[in-house]
Amino acid sequence: MATVTKNKQAGIRVKVPCSECMKDTNHDILCDVAESDVVVDNSTLYLAWDNSYQIVQCCGCESIHFRKTAENSDDVWVDDDFNSYPDIKVDVYPNPNEGRPPVNDDKLLPDHLRHIYLETLAALNSNQRILAGIGIRAIVETVCNIKQVAGRTLADKIDGLVTDGVMTNAGALILHQLRTLGNNAAHEVKPHDQVQLGLALDVIDHLLQGVFILPFHAQRKLPQA
Repeated sequence: MATVTKNKQAGIRVKVPCSECMKDTNHDILCDVAESDVVVDNSTLYLAWDNSYQIVQCCGCESIHFRKTAENSDDVWVDDDFNSYPDIKVDVYPNPNEGRPPVNDDKLLPDHLRHIYLETLAALNSNQRILAGIGIRAIVETVCNIKQVAGRTLADKIDGLVTDGVMTNAGALILHQLRTLGNNAAHEVKPHDQVQLGLALDVIDHLLQGVFILPFHAQRKLPQA
C-alpha cells in the first residue's frame, strides 16, 4: 500500500508556467499530498514511484494552479558523464498551453509545413502530448527538407542548417533536443510534460519566424542592398 504524506513541501517555491502571466513564474506551494511506494518482486526491487499533488500560487498575479509531479525508478536520463537522474514528469492545470495561438503570420508558411504546425499546436492545446511530441519532430524535419539540407539522418540535416548558414550552433543544439523529444514520443510512445512541450513550441515559433516569416517581410519592406 502506498505511503501518503501531507504538506511535506508546503512553503517551497517552484517555477511553474502561469496561465495568467503567460510565462514561467515563481509559485509557492500552499499545500501538497504525496504518495509513494516500492513494488517488490521475490525480495528484489521492482519499481519505486513517487507522485506529488500540489496547490500552488503565483508570486506575481497570485492566481492558483494545480501541479502534479511524478517520477519512478524506471524513468531516468543519463548525462554525458553517465550520471543518471530521475526523469520527473510535471503537469500543470489549467494547462498553460490551452488556447495557445499560432505564430504571427503563420499563413506565410509553406502549406504543408503550416498544416503540420497547426495540427501539432492543436494536439498541444488539447493535451495530446505524444502527438504533440511527434509533430514537433515532424516540423523540424520538414523545415530541413524545405531548405534542401543534405544529410542521411535528421541529425545530419540539423547540422547542415548550420553549415548552410540558416541558423547558429546554439539554435542547432536546441533542434537536436527537439529531435530527441520527438523520437521519444514516436518510438517509445513517451509523453512529455506540458512545460517541455510549451518550451519546444516556443523554439519552433522562433525557428519559423527566422527561416520563413521575417525574411518574407524583409524582402518586401526593407531596401535591398
